[in-house]
Amino acid sequence: MRVCCFTSLTLAYAARAMVLAETLRQAHPGWTIVAVLVDRPGNGPAPLPGFDEVVSVNDLDIPGLPGWLFKHDVVEACTAVKGAMMCRLLAGPYDAVIYLDPDIAVFNPLEEVEAALANADIVLTPHQTTPNTPTAAIKDNELGSLLYGTYNLGFIAVRNGPTGKAFAAWWASMLHRACYDEPEAGLFTDQRYIDLVPGLFDGVRVLRHPGCNVASWNLSTRHVTITADGAILVNGEPLRFFHFTKAGSIGDLMMDRNAGDNVEAFELLAWYKRRLHHYGQALVPAPWAYGHFTNGVPIPREARRLFRARRDLMAYFADPFDAGLHESYYGWLHAEHPGMLADSAAIAAA
Repeated sequence: MRVCCFTSLTLAYAARAMVLAETLRQAHPGWTIVAVLVDRPGNGPAPLPGFDEVVSVNDLDIPGLPGWLFKHDVVEACTAVKGAMMCRLLAGPYDAVIYLDPDIAVFNPLEEVEAALANADIVLTPHQTTPNTPTAAIKDNELGSLLYGTYNLGFIAVRNGPTGKAFAAWWASMLHRACYDEPEAGLFTDQRYIDLVPGLFDGVRVLRHPGCNVASWNLSTRHVTITADGAILVNGEPLRFFHFTKAGSIGDLMMDRNAGDNVEAFELLAWYKRRLHHYGQALVPAPWAYGHFTNGVPIPREARRLFRARRDLMAYFADPFDAGLHESYYGWLHAEHPGMLADSAAIAAA
């Protein structure tokens, strides 16, 4: 099977992406590994060792790209391109396309994924595979899944065929329309859309292997062990891949909350942080190229939300990042909503 695995990132996540590529290459040396970069190459270190190809967001043929990007914060933007990139790759020579988040590390070959793709068109992994009983774990998992989506979209696999292509086209269109972190509106980037997939498409396989998409929040029901010969197991099955979401910040707190006395889980986190530092980047993010206006003033979240809520603003300001235009979105905000920019301007001046 000819497989392409891709990820989406900014340069602030370069170290994480290199760990993903390193571990994936060890597990699957024959796979093609691709990154889509939602950043400007001049904004940081040259990308990206370990990848066969790096595709710029500018190469995805997204209509009205500056205005479209402006509507998204960094997480939303990196998520919103996933459907378009999958369509691009499914137009190529691959039998299957797999997406993995850049903060994932692969520990063993993804045998169950490959086996599922032999018969399934779409393979998903749920956040949880076992019911919880402690109240805190139910809040993080059962209630969290109802709010943010059943399936962990740090992973998705699609077989290249009519159904897979139809799914990718639908997914790309939905993410182009609205890929926002707005749980109050029924949206959490791409995850809530995927709740609809088993009802909309045939050939969907839900992969419940405990070693797939292990993460800090589902460690309440997934116990990590390391054998005398170094094999890493989860509930007695091989660990396939671990999703180190927000390692170094809230991910550590979630690990403390859910892993309990599972020392081996904390050993994996410590290993991951060492690999990040091996690639020469600390856990403090670098500035995102699309995180500020061209005059250096950071873009407030409220400015993005206002822009995407107003079709007249989107139509009038083709490049809302450009603060130097005679009639700019920045100038309009300064005149109409000066308080929205005050704190951001103070940050830029400091």
